[in-house]
Amino acid sequence: MTQHPQTSSAVSIAAIPSSLDSLHGKRIKHTRIAEKMKEFETLIYPESQDSIVLVCGPTGVGKSTLAHYMVESAVRAASGAMDANAGLIPAIYVEAPSSGESDFSWRLLYQRILAQLEGEFPMRKENYGIDPVSGRLMKPRGATGNSLAAMRTAVERELRARSVQFLVIDEAAHIIRQSRRNRLEIQLDTLKSLANECGTQIVLVGSYDLYQLVSLSGQLARRSAILHFERYRQDKAEDVAAFTACVQRFQDALPTLWANKLIPNVEALHENTLGCIGTLSAVLTRAARLAQADGKWSLEALRRALLTEAQRTQILDEILDGEAAINPGLTRTMARPVASRVRAQSRSAA
Repeated sequence: MTQHPQTSSAVSIAAIPSSLDSLHGKRIKHTRIAEKMKEFETLIYPESQDSIVLVCGPTGVGKSTLAHYMVESAVRAASGAMDANAGLIPAIYVEAPSSGESDFSWRLLYQRILAQLEGEFPMRKENYGIDPVSGRLMKPRGATGNSLAAMRTAVERELRARSVQFLVIDEAAHIIRQSRRNRLEIQLDTLKSLANECGTQIVLVGSYDLYQLVSLSGQLARRSAILHFERYRQDKAEDVAAFTACVQRFQDALPTLWANKLIPNVEALHENTLGCIGTLSAVLTRAARLAQADGKWSLEALRRALLTEAQRTQILDEILDGEAAINPGLTRTMARPVASRVRAQSRSAA
């Protein structure tokens, strides 16, 4: 049953614009982030057989926050080497584009990768249909230096030159959603080839849709690792404690606004946000803005900021479907030695 915030009298506040700055973009390195970072670090190393790492989880769980921590951690670890070699970039973060086209735009993705690498990619005027002398439009002839193949070559060159250990592609589900079924395996072969050519591991971050990639081929399944970024569940005591700690962190961020009014409503927040910290952050930011608009803080502002029942139901359905799909795929069993099985069968026969 849905929990509702506990009722309380409204508290007048003077002004909180500066307080909202404390919430905007606030990232919390909570328990689940720390767990997944530790697991991730065991997957990223030279000569790894896992050329592609899939990071899957529900919407609003904090996958993008995790992705940024991955890159920041790699940069901190390589700070000494970067001081010695100014060209070194251990890891980069890009977001897969959603261009609105029927097919995924590799051109836009390559442009974003090159921008992060700060690679110089020559784009002469004549390659864009402009006469360099007259400035008039002209029809380009023949292959240009800005062809998709040329951009791919530039990406490979820059990744190698910068010694990039891993490339994080956030919102990677766009690659799936903007690919026809018969081209999806080709798209993944493109990523796998990029990883193999450059010695750079590719980290795909996205919704549970990503998990279907491991079913495309046995080779891809063998060369991929999966990180399941779970939500905080209400039926696990340790998850409840970790979620409560996150609410406490948000409460401490705005002491003059919330004082001690969030923790008494932690159960309602947990149920409404489904244990997803990104969703919790969005709800609390909305609540603070509503309080600012009202000129006072009240639990009614918190209630108005919660997900609607329709929103919550839609997200919960997607989470349950995703968990049902991914959990069996993460189950690992070790068969007993033959001698042990024979002895067990003999005992049962006796």
